[in-house]
Amino acid sequence: MKKILPFFSYLFHPIFIPILGTLIYSYYGDRLYTQEQYYLLLFQVVIITFFLPLSFFYLLRTFGKVDTIMMANVKERKIPLLMQMVLTYILLQKSITVERFPELFFFFLGGFASTFIVFLLIYIRFKASVHMVAISALNCFVLGLSIHYQINCSYMIAALVVLSGVIATSRLYMHAHTLKELAVGYLCGSIPQLMFWYYWL
Repeated sequence: MKKILPFFSYLFHPIFIPILGTLIYSYYGDRLYTQEQYYLLLFQVVIITFFLPLSFFYLLRTFGKVDTIMMANVKERKIPLLMQMVLTYILLQKSITVERFPELFFFFLGGFASTFIVFLLIYIRFKASVHMVAISALNCFVLGLSIHYQINCSYMIAALVVLSGVIATSRLYMHAHTLKELAVGYLCGSIPQLMFWYYWL
């Protein structure tokens, strides 16, 4: 078990959550667009939320600004979080607009709000868990989709709840966060999503 737990921190790194959210939305959402258009949407999300941040990470690592992709140090988080907000803003402006993909738009807007809160917490030297931010946001999004489309996603929601506990345990085992940092991270991820439910449920 001790060898398996760290694996979950990498497998469900926050960088993968936007892609998972997009895949789930494409599967459950309204079929208003062609399959090719959904592939294009996924392609844009993968480029902007995965490949570009990963490229910036290696650039920052080259210049000694970050040590690992887990951003263990509070100071290391400033540039990556700021960069993530800029990229999310571009995605919301150019691709995932409220007119085209309203549910997904508010999922990403909630993610932007969560990232901004975590960014502000850096200035009081508080390291909220970005892993918990990401998984809690995804959990709330899937729950919202289930309510919005009147579909049974109970197994997926239950799996995400269990996964949240496993990821939290993994972060504790790796001594990456305290219980307080995990709890604050979970709230930072879920509260914006729940607030934006008002606009799309």
